[in-house]
Amino acid sequence: MSVKSNPVLVTGATGYVGGRLIPALLDEGYRVRAMGRSTAKLSCRPWARHPKIELAEGDVLKQDSLHAAAAGCKVAFYLVHSMISEKGKFAEADRRAAHNMVEAANSAGLTRMVYLGGLAEAKDGILSKHLQSRIEVADILQAGPVPTTDLRAPMILGSGSASFEILRYLVERLPAMLTPRWVRSLNQPIAIRDVVAYLMGCLEKDETIGATFDIGGPDTLTYQDLLEIYAEEAGLPKRLIVPVPVLTPTLSAYWIRFISPVPTSIGLPLTEGLTSDAVCTENRIKDIIPLKLLSCREAIRLALDRVEQEQIETCWLDAGELIEPEWAHCGDAEWAGGTILDVGYRLRINASADDVWRPISKIGGKNGWYFMNPLWRLRGFLDRLVGGVGLKRGRRHPTELMVGDALDFWRVLKVEPPRRLLLLAEMKAPGGALLDFQIRPGGDSQVELQLLSRFLPKGLLGILYWYAMYPLHAWLFSGLLKSIAGSIGKPAETAPQRFTSETDPTCLLE
Repeated sequence: MSVKSNPVLVTGATGYVGGRLIPALLDEGYRVRAMGRSTAKLSCRPWARHPKIELAEGDVLKQDSLHAAAAGCKVAFYLVHSMISEKGKFAEADRRAAHNMVEAANSAGLTRMVYLGGLAEAKDGILSKHLQSRIEVADILQAGPVPTTDLRAPMILGSGSASFEILRYLVERLPAMLTPRWVRSLNQPIAIRDVVAYLMGCLEKDETIGATFDIGGPDTLTYQDLLEIYAEEAGLPKRLIVPVPVLTPTLSAYWIRFISPVPTSIGLPLTEGLTSDAVCTENRIKDIIPLKLLSCREAIRLALDRVEQEQIETCWLDAGELIEPEWAHCGDAEWAGGTILDVGYRLRINASADDVWRPISKIGGKNGWYFMNPLWRLRGFLDRLVGGVGLKRGRRHPTELMVGDALDFWRVLKVEPPRRLLLLAEMKAPGGALLDFQIRPGGDSQVELQLLSRFLPKGLLGILYWYAMYPLHAWLFSGLLKSIAGSIGKPAETAPQRFTSETDPTCLLE
């Protein structure tokens, strides 16, 4: 019987790997039952509307809900790890969850399970507690009556992976760094798309049933090598890296928390794991599921490529299409994808949406930017001095805009008359930027005009640039909204109000 005739259960559906595995399964025609602790969180994912998806609210620590989720399935992916557990009892939680899964799988009559475990070899007889727990989970699952495949993975490369995000913040925010000795530990990182491909391959290859495989990428290198490759691919100056013997994993985790938004509770187990080598000791999986594996450099390049691909991926831009696994996805942790800084202003105008859209659709080119045009021209002049496009491109048509049009030093990403214009910056800057105009109903014959600027800084210089320019941008954007209102003969009665995507996330929902 084909595994496509019954739903495939994916536990940990809202996790990093699960969130990328599910759309890949759906794209290949599988029916999927996505299990998470909150159906509300599941239902906000773009794939939640797919005709072959079932959403199941369940918790691996609650047997009844797990039994209900497994009923009617023949195959299950077990993608759950208790990296964060109350009072640090993650090993106990992992152990209990694994036993619950064994019982539920047997009761539901599953024919196989696939578990994504961890790859590491003890150094000096020491292995981190979290890696020990992952090995124990694999042992529990494989000791049960349902055959379980254990894929042992090293560091996973892709935007949204906690280990990758730590790498990102270290390189982008620290031109020089004192590092622990574990930066010399060996690793064989694997791209997230290759992890997903191996997981899916286990559904069709009977040779994988019940076996244990090491999965890794084509490169074996040190963490220091990864830091240097990231800096090169991000276009950053070479980082000064000085290993010292006094930084313990705990101190490293607190330092990571200081320079990044990644919580210590996540940083600690990851840094503890880096003290061990993570290199494949066997390669049988390559013969069973042949793949053209991405190199570390290719995986990092893809993860950093979303601005060039006209995608700063966040929930409000994710329209549900199958996007690259290496890019940040809707539902990833808030610290995934790098730090996106933003500032916005909104203004209520006594006019129709069509009235307000008219000047927005004409913005730029010979029409100018309605407010402080000399400053816009100065920015264009400075951009050309450093090799940018400046304002010389103008616009294709004085009153019409299409997706892909050049607009001075911007590119049109979305145009939806009379409600939205989304622009991607193409001027020279230490980061990627979006400028988002939206017109929303305001009630009482009013509309609300919103202008939000988002910036993905490139390195420490990008962060300094954002905050140095912040007062100017705030003044400029506020003035721009008032000038647009004045251009249609509806001068603003009140000053524009400031907002951010954090204070009002609904302002960006499609």
